[in-house]
This record gives sequence, structure tokens and C-alpha cells, in this order.
Amino acid sequence: MIVDAHGRRFRNLRVSLTAACNYACTYCVPNGRRLQPAVAELSAEELLRAVRLLIESAGIEKLRITGGEPLLSAKFDAFLPAVMQLPLNDVSVTTNGQLLPRKAELIAAAGLKRINVSLDTLNPLRFRAIARSGDLATVLEGIELMRDAGLKVKVNMVPLKSANVDQILPMLEYCLERNIELRFIELMNMGHLKHGSAYGRDFFGMDDILALIGRRYEFARTDAAYDSTSVRYEIPNRGVFGIIANESEPFCASCTRLRLSSNGYLYGCLSSSKRHAIVDALQLPDDQARTVLQNRLMGALADKQTLQFKGEVTVMKFIGG
Repeated sequence: MIVDAHGRRFRNLRVSLTAACNYACTYCVPNGRRLQPAVAELSAEELLRAVRLLIESAGIEKLRITGGEPLLSAKFDAFLPAVMQLPLNDVSVTTNGQLLPRKAELIAAAGLKRINVSLDTLNPLRFRAIARSGDLATVLEGIELMRDAGLKVKVNMVPLKSANVDQILPMLEYCLERNIELRFIELMNMGHLKHGSAYGRDFFGMDDILALIGRRYEFARTDAAYDSTSVRYEIPNRGVFGIIANESEPFCASCTRLRLSSNGYLYGCLSSSKRHAIVDALQLPDDQARTVLQNRLMGALADKQTLQFKGEVTVMKFIGG
């Protein structure tokens, strides 16, 4: 097992099926253009072998399927049922939900138990302004289909001062009524936000979020897993919500996440642009591939920040944010 000086190891793997996305969210891309597939993206079979080898080489226990937008990838239909058969404690999917109605039967049949849906507003016009694509009603339909199928649904919201702060309480109420955990994700100083004024203008942090929620609800902080990225709060007799406070309460010291991009690079830290190619390892027999991967994994683990997120120009959507 590969462990660093701070006791961290890789337990959670996030696999990007494709860098392509059918949205062009304002906080993700600067020019309104939808992200396209990366050059030389791996096939479903190659990604599955990479996952299996990473389980064997690093002790990966949990896997999240991401993108870009994973449901947009032709690989999703084969990858999800196959990865559900691997020796993992947990498999989940993060999606913007736009294609959920088309994929609901496949997802339910594969036996998936958890899904995260990114949704920043319940206002249809505001939805189009932020996502610059898509349809709110379709996403809400997809969420209900997942609930009907018995999946545990979480909703991820990025609060932005200029766009949707007034949606924090309506979103929370919507989620509490449906036993959905809403997770507020602090705006990350990445990609085009790394330089310029947009990040400072739109950042709405944990203290601001809690103050706003406190106007309507009483809540108390509750326990979370030691390597959780989310600070969780309980509203008595109503439900829970979380805040991924990468800026306000950094979780770098206990981070166990590893990312595999769709074109075969390992990323050990969102705050580092360093990447470690594994395509060459996938050409080798399993025993040799594991040896190569262990060396690459040590490099990826060394990329992790010790104390807090520093930001990077890397576009998070390319590496399975």
C-alpha cells in the first residue's frame, strides 16, 4: 500500500469517461463553448482495465464516474454495468442530469445505489443563464426517476454572488422535502477563474451560506467520514445539508482522492497541474503494469497539498471534477 508522510493514501478514484460536456457553465468555461472530447480518449475496455489495476495497485475502495458529462459518453452504457462487478465498496455517478431520463433504466438495472446531480437553481431562466444549455424540467424529471428507482440522490450547487445566491433557500427546501442531501460547493479558484476578478466577485463562502440558512432554520454540525470533503449539518426533523468548503475549511490534509482522465492521466491533486501518464502501462501484462502504476501513484500522491487548496489553471471538468 502506498502511503505518504501524512498518512494519506488513495482510497477514492474518480474516472472521467470523457472531457466532453453538453453544458458550458459560467464557472467552468470562459467563452460559452461546450467542452469537447480530449485527444485519444481511452475506450471503455481500457478504462475498466485501468480501474482494475488501480484497485490492485493502490487499494482503491470507492469509485465515482464523472466527466465532462459521463452520460454523454457512448462508453457509459458498457462501463457502468462492468464496473459494478469490480471489488469496490461503493460506486457512484456525478452528472448534470440532462440525459438522466434516457439512462434511468440502464442505471437502475446496473444496481447503482447513489447518484449526484449538479443543479445550481430552480429558476428556468437562471438555469439557462448559468449552464448556457439544457432544460431545467428535464433535470428535475431525471432526479425523480432516480428517486423512484430507489437511488440515494445528492444535489450539488455552486453558489455564485452574481447569479444564484437567492436560490440557496429554495434549493434547500426542495431537497429537504425529497430527503435529498444538498451540498453547496464553494467556487473553486481553477481554470479561467485563476486569473482575473471573476473568482473574487462571485465567491460565496461557508460563513455566508450558513448565515443565510440560519435566517430560516436552526441547524447543528454533525459527523462526516474522516476523509469527507463535505462539512455536514443537520436540521432537526427535516434533514441534512453539506458544504464542500475547499477555501473556508480545507480538507487537503485528509484527502484520499485520485483522478483518472479520459485520455489516461492520473492526477493526485486538483491544486497541481502535474499529471502521470498510464497509457504505456496498459500495454503491459498485469504484473508489469502494476509495478509501473505503483511508481506513477507515488508521484501522484506526492503532488497533494499539505494544508489547503491553492488553485490551478487546470480546467476541473477535464479531469473528473
